[in-house]
Amino acid sequence: MLNRTIIYDATTENFCQDVMTNRITAIMRENFKNYFGRTVQDSEFNSWQNSLQYVKNLIDLSQLKNNKIVLEYEVPYNTKRIDCMLFGKGVNDKSYIIVIELKQWSKVSVIEGEENFVETWTGGNLRKVAHPSEQVQGYHNHLLNFVEIFEMDSNYELFSCSYCHNYSRTQDVGLYDQTYKKVLDKFPLYAKEDVIAFSKKLKELLSKGNGFEIFNRFMQSPIRPSKKLLQNTAKIIENKVVFSLLNEQLVAKNVILSKVKRTEKLNEKNVILVNGGPGTGKSVIALNILAEMAKKNKKIFYACKSKPFIEALKNTVGKDGKLLFSNLNRFIPSKINENDIDILLVDEAHRIGKSSNFQFTKPEDRTDMPQIEQLIRCAKTSVFFIDDKQVVRFQEIGNSEVIKETALNLGCKKPEEVELRSQFRCNGSDNYLDWLESILGYSDKPKKLIKQDNFDFQIFDSPQKLCDFIASKEEEKENSARLVAGFCWEWSKTLDENGNLQKDVKIEDFAMPWETHGQITPPKGYVRWYEWAYKTSGVKQIGCIYTAQGFEFDYIGVIIGEDLKYDVENDCLIADISKTKDPTLRRGKNNFEKYVKNIYRVLMSRGMKGCYVYFVDKKVENYFKKNIRF
Repeated sequence: MLNRTIIYDATTENFCQDVMTNRITAIMRENFKNYFGRTVQDSEFNSWQNSLQYVKNLIDLSQLKNNKIVLEYEVPYNTKRIDCMLFGKGVNDKSYIIVIELKQWSKVSVIEGEENFVETWTGGNLRKVAHPSEQVQGYHNHLLNFVEIFEMDSNYELFSCSYCHNYSRTQDVGLYDQTYKKVLDKFPLYAKEDVIAFSKKLKELLSKGNGFEIFNRFMQSPIRPSKKLLQNTAKIIENKVVFSLLNEQLVAKNVILSKVKRTEKLNEKNVILVNGGPGTGKSVIALNILAEMAKKNKKIFYACKSKPFIEALKNTVGKDGKLLFSNLNRFIPSKINENDIDILLVDEAHRIGKSSNFQFTKPEDRTDMPQIEQLIRCAKTSVFFIDDKQVVRFQEIGNSEVIKETALNLGCKKPEEVELRSQFRCNGSDNYLDWLESILGYSDKPKKLIKQDNFDFQIFDSPQKLCDFIASKEEEKENSARLVAGFCWEWSKTLDENGNLQKDVKIEDFAMPWETHGQITPPKGYVRWYEWAYKTSGVKQIGCIYTAQGFEFDYIGVIIGEDLKYDVENDCLIADISKTKDPTLRRGKNNFEKYVKNIYRVLMSRGMKGCYVYFVDKKVENYFKKNIRF
């Protein structure tokens, strides 16, 4: 069962007592430190002080007894927390779980043409943020998608709303503008004048108590295995709600839709950058935009350099959906006129190359135009989903600065940038990813990895044990586990004398084949290299960076080769170009160390539930171990 963090839970009677005696925030501050190992920020602490009195007033007015309250519930597979949840039985004898998003806002501005977010003063600045009802919708759908009890027991209902206790309700103005009517109808927003109405609603849903039992069943309910991006693409293309977008993901989506509308209205050209690390939901946002715009008959394409990822998406969505997916080399001047496409979504934009020319490009299609320029020119609105720390070869020149510079040179408006911080991979463990980046040298700030219930990290003492463990996970659930390695062994272009794949990855008595080379027709029981991630036989082969990048699995096993070394004198990791067997990396020797560290950062962040590693170099292993605190 996925561990779920809660900063505070109590009966409603005990909660009211803690608020009345001014103990609530001190309790929460102590619990926060115990859970996260750090002190809560002043802004969050102040929000507790300012809002929880209003929650107590609601409970008092509702005369709730024998109910349960939870504060700061961490959303499954994410680090975002729901402000308040209440549990109890309603007058209709159904079991209710109430989600309440608390806001201290007193004033907001409607953003013309935007359906989902507003502008308000928060975090010390005037910011674009999700409308409270839109934000709570994300939490609502996320819980429905991941907490099994809502699917398995029809007696359990989820009611989600927001409470802006300092905000004055004015019909059709501000948060109640007609722009937001659709989402308000589904997820009501209660203002300060609505306290009586809100308390009556809570009384209707919770007045029969029994909150402790309902809370326990909710907490003990299994968290469904994460819906994989590829398994749900077909539904996304049909514009069904499969993945819920949360917080800055909503902002990213709405910024994109805003720019599309602006382009149509003002006939201007727009470029948007969505920056985010592993698992922050870049591809999920792109696919949601694709679905929404495709339904509106927009001329839209999803482009990505990764052939494995594109082929996996095509395989999932079927013959109709696959027409919307393409590699980057399609968008060349000889094939597509300038501004011919309404929206171009470029995923994995860090993999953009210098040119679209390659060995099979026809003479009439060859061009001297840089690939970034081609991609911007062909679309009225182009969106680049990028992580600047995932560049792994010198031919890939995609980075945020170059994209912005190219856009401005082409006369586009100043590109809009959105940063995604919350990540869903590694079970939402920011601690693990921060540690990984620290140990690889992205940051001078040292960080120890601490044991976490919701993400499993283990070091294995033999590659065979690691391989067997990954195989056991795959047996439990198909396509949930894969083994990958640094490119430190040759990749054979021929079969062996018996017509089998050659077992190129050899470590003492362990031997296993890479994914099938592109020049080989795979023997029976194996798959082509670009099918390795999404066809079941892929578990019998080891993947490399070029087949793993862009994918996610429940469990990832990583063999860290001798291209990563430990520098005793400087107490850090360095790279050894003599150990790589990747001809592309050898040609990029000036940035080799950056590429190798980027590669292992990518490989070690493919797992959603666990990462398991074997180190060929024991000095590197010892360096990792001394930075682990469990």
